[in-house]
Amino acid sequence: MPTEIHIKNMVCQRCERVVEEEFAKAGFRLNTIELGRVVLSDDNPDLTKIAALLSENGFELLEEKTSRLIKDIKTFIIQLIRTGSLENNKKNISSLLEDQFHKERKYLSQLFSNSENITLEKFFISQKVEQVKEWLVYNELTLSEMAFRLGYSSVAHLSSQFKQVTGFTPSNFRELKDHRRKSLDDM
Repeated sequence: MPTEIHIKNMVCQRCERVVEEEFAKAGFRLNTIELGRVVLSDDNPDLTKIAALLSENGFELLEEKTSRLIKDIKTFIIQLIRTGSLENNKKNISSLLEDQFHKERKYLSQLFSNSENITLEKFFISQKVEQVKEWLVYNELTLSEMAFRLGYSSVAHLSSQFKQVTGFTPSNFRELKDHRRKSLDDM
């Protein structure tokens, strides 16, 4: 199955020739080449090798930049939750991300949804729920403290969202033997 790659700074016919020659030297078979886009015949090409090859010639692999941004967004959200940075924070997650990454919230939201098949808001909620699960399992905090740390307006809001995601109230979840927590790698 062909692999489509988007390339930044590929703006002229000379750029196309350079990319075509470099890919051929590296052993990649091209189906199509046009400004900013290459379609390779290869299945699962080595993107690290391609990124290095492009970088040496003044180009940039856009997929790598996008995946890095998605990873950074996930890391930022997880850190917000783990460090309790949501206490007293009146901004929604989209505004926080816009401030952090200096990109429009609509762009970040669409990029994330297209890449991860989940909205930013749902990812954010799932991360908060996973944090609540951890606190419930280890009996670390009261529900009021959890709600405050995670920026919920009330314990009722936290409980409602928790039940919506897990099917259990926080109290019922605490009583379970199998706590059904997900590894961050699985999210």
